[in-house]
This record gives sequence, structure tokens and C-alpha cells, in this order.
Amino acid sequence: MEKTITLKPFMHEDLLEAGCDEAGRGPLAGPVYAAAVILPKDFHHPLLNDSKQMTEKNRDLLRPIIEREAVAWAVEAVQAEEIDTLNILWASVTGMQRAVLRLDPRPQFLLIDGNKFRPFEGYGFKDYRTVVHGDATYASIAAASVLAKTHRDEFMRKIASDYPEYGWDRNMGYPTPEHIEAIRRYGYTPWHRKTFTVKELEPSLFG
Repeated sequence: MEKTITLKPFMHEDLLEAGCDEAGRGPLAGPVYAAAVILPKDFHHPLLNDSKQMTEKNRDLLRPIIEREAVAWAVEAVQAEEIDTLNILWASVTGMQRAVLRLDPRPQFLLIDGNKFRPFEGYGFKDYRTVVHGDATYASIAAASVLAKTHRDEFMRKIASDYPEYGWDRNMGYPTPEHIEAIRRYGYTPWHRKTFTVKELEPSLFG
């Protein structure tokens, strides 16, 4: 049973705020997805929560509601090659920045899940706030977490059909025993992050 929490509707009542979050920092394969969402100030849905605390069914139920009722939303994918170049933290931040730049109207203030971000085109330090556990604190960040997670899961199920041995439709690219064994047996695919590894694979990498 999912825990019911009360999310804050905004930080600044007089500003157009966008919540930003990502999904897929930990997997060995696939893009990291980032989303930015501007919700109406009075938006409320009893199922909305940090996407990690929601069932897949409820995430899928909420996605079209968020996309329909949001003032604006955008989702961006940062592929494995760019993750390997930037590292996963800054790839996630880059994805959030790109999503924000696609929003229309342009938000005046950004709420960022986590504790790392940086100024970028049109936004300085005073134009955003990082919030640890923001996806369990602010509705707009929670909404972004739902969109990032559902869009990424949808993509991983799609590419799983090309590489069925890896079980991406079940593990979404995370380092499950099934996925690790598939890498050991079949090697890496173009979707794998070359800079990511796990202890179980170190002999095959360096041996």
C-alpha cells in the first residue's frame, strides 16, 4: 500500500515555478531521463508522490493527467555516450537544463531535486533552489519524477526487444543478477554506459 503524503504546491506563490527531476542515474544501460514540469498552483492529485514510492500502475495512471493538466512540461533523454563523457551527475543536470529550455511559458524559478545544479542560459543562482528529497516535498518535482520515470521505462521496454537477453523490460537497465549475467555472457551493447561497472564484472573488464 502506498504511503500518502502532503506535497507542497509551490515555494513562491507569485512566481511561475518549474519542478525538475531525473530517472535512471543508477542503471548500467540506457539514457538518463530528465523532466521539467510547471503545474497550476492549485494542482492536486492524491496519488502524486515521489515516483520511487509509487506503483507502476499509478505512475502510468498519473502520467497523462500531468501531461494534460500541466501549464507546461518537457522530457529530455541524455544518451549513454554523453553520460560517459560528462559523468552521470552532470549528464542528469544537463538533461534538466535542456528540459527547462523547452518549456513554454518560460519559468521564473526552478525547483531542483537533489543538492547539485549550476547556472545556465538565463538562470543564475538566485533563479533556482536545490531540494534534497524534493520529489517527496514539492508537487512539481514529484510530477517531474513521474514523467522522467515513465518515459524512461517506456523507452527501455522498446529497446529491450532488440536485446532480449538483457531483460531490460524487467530490470530497466539496472544491475540485477539477470542483467549482469547477460553482460558476462554476451558482452556490452551500444546502449551500455562504458564508464559504469559493478564488482561482479571486474574480472571480465580487467582480467
